[in-house]
Amino acid sequence: MCAALMLAAPFAQAEAPLPVELFTTKSSTQTLTFSLTGEVVARDTLRASFPSGGRIAQMQVEEGDDVEKGAVLAQMDSVQQAQALRAAQAGLSTAQANHTQAIEDLDRQDTLLERGATTRISRDSAEDALRIAEGALTQANADLDRAQRALDDTTLTAPSKATVIKRLAEPGQVVGAAQPVLELALGRQIDAVFDMPEVLMATPRSIDDIDLSLIDRPDTHFTGTLREVSPLVDAAAGTVAVKITIKETDPFITYGDAIRGTVTVTDAPRITLPYTAMSATVDGPAVWVVDPDTMSVSLRAITVERYETGRIILSDGLEENEQVVARGAQLLYPGRVVRAAGESQ
Repeated sequence: MCAALMLAAPFAQAEAPLPVELFTTKSSTQTLTFSLTGEVVARDTLRASFPSGGRIAQMQVEEGDDVEKGAVLAQMDSVQQAQALRAAQAGLSTAQANHTQAIEDLDRQDTLLERGATTRISRDSAEDALRIAEGALTQANADLDRAQRALDDTTLTAPSKATVIKRLAEPGQVVGAAQPVLELALGRQIDAVFDMPEVLMATPRSIDDIDLSLIDRPDTHFTGTLREVSPLVDAAAGTVAVKITIKETDPFITYGDAIRGTVTVTDAPRITLPYTAMSATVDGPAVWVVDPDTMSVSLRAITVERYETGRIILSDGLEENEQVVARGAQLLYPGRVVRAAGESQ
């Protein structure tokens, strides 16, 4: 009977606390350093071109040359334009002679008419001939101006003081109207252009001075400030073009140089967790939080600001000095009692 009572008696044993790795939360300030490689470019650039097409006869400048306003940059073959100008000059001379003759004829007809030695019809015909000569003279002047402009357009001059960045055409090459033949940098202001990954633009940060250094002269440092951020994202590369104004003018800086930009920013205090603490619910990321009184766990949703190698940075969901399960979360369920791994039961 004693054996039967022993079998009938309920056998109950409390579930032992599950040993897990615990992590105590603490806010810390994150110092982040970003470094990208870009290119030195001119602030203001101009692609110089001939107004009309033709064959380039001469290129008067080389890359890197500094030119003054009005300096000749390139020359196009101008044989046809010179011939057209001479023809226009000859036409103007003829029109001027005809106009002078028409004036004299009209004066003579007026004198004869006063004496009664000619008719009104002859006098009016002389006046009509003068009007025709005046129109021909105006047309000849316009033709001469057009021919002169066409000849002037065969010479490419600098619109202002500039530096030649690139030659886009060579002597003997046939170019079309408005086809660029030279790229010019206007003024001495320079920028550094970087293609920044879009993900770095996701979190707004206050950026002051940016440390810059030339790739081939890493010991030379100067500063720059953020000037412009492109509103468009490169769909292929996933980058955003960022322009940095270079404050100091270094004699070693030239257009097209490779340059490195480094920014160090300090974030506001954030809770940082090891990546192994991450769990999830149907609503998103979560972690297992331990009740310090009962050592039971519950699942709490968190807001992740960003992911880094080996850790996650939170923007919301946890406070300081809370305990979360860093390892062993796959064995947990709400209310499960845990203990720190290594502690005796």
